[in-house]
This record gives sequence, C-alpha cells and structure tokens, in this order.
Amino acid sequence: VQLQASGGGLVQAGGSLRLSCAASGRTFSKYIMGWFRQPPGKEREFVAAISWSGGRTEYADSVKGRFTISRDNDKNTVSLQMNSLKPEDTADYYCAARWGYSTTLSDYIKRADYWGQGTQVTVSS
Repeated sequence: VQLQASGGGLVQAGGSLRLSCAASGRTFSKYIMGWFRQPPGKEREFVAAISWSGGRTEYADSVKGRFTISRDNDKNTVSLQMNSLKPEDTADYYCAARWGYSTTLSDYIKRADYWGQGTQVTVSS
C-alpha cells in the first residue's frame, strides 16, 4: 500500500483545513487508517483513527470536537477535516495504515504497516 497525503497549508487560527490521503491497492477496506502529526521539535503523536467501515473513530483529546476523520472505501481515501484550528495544531501530518482488525483503534494504528509522506499544516495566531 502506498499512501499519498495532501491538503496542508497555512491558515489563520480559527480556520479550517481538510487533509486527504489517497491509498493504492485493492484491499483498502481491510485497513484501519489513521492520522498522526509531528509538531516542530517534538515527537510524532496520534491524532485520529477510523475502522474499516468508518463506523468507529477515535481521537486524541487535544482534537476531539474539532477534527473529524472519515473514509471513502470506493475511492480509497481517508480524510481529516480540521476546524477551529489553533497555533498548537501546527505540525507535519501523516496518514497511516495497518492491516487487520482491532477494537482499540488508537493503540492498533500506532504500529502502522504503512506511512504516507507528511503534509505541513501551519496555523498562525
């Protein structure tokens, strides 16, 4: 599976951005998908994850209520809608994929099989 992330950019605090990740391969629907971010000078951190069908999602506490992860298995894409952005959301954002099933999405996706390249998000104050 190859993952291609896009949609990053510069936005003012309070604004919105939508990140997208396109995946290759015919078994996309059997991957748990997720988004991570790495702020400047910090470790990579979990942001959000989504189940096969999209029926279950998990979020980091720092983004709950502001970010929404979704997927389209027909188009092999996973998206991250980011609203009410804050300067502390500034980071390189990465999509990730892991084959299989789990009831604990956030723990499972942290050991992803595949990673996309980062897309930079900068939120100005």
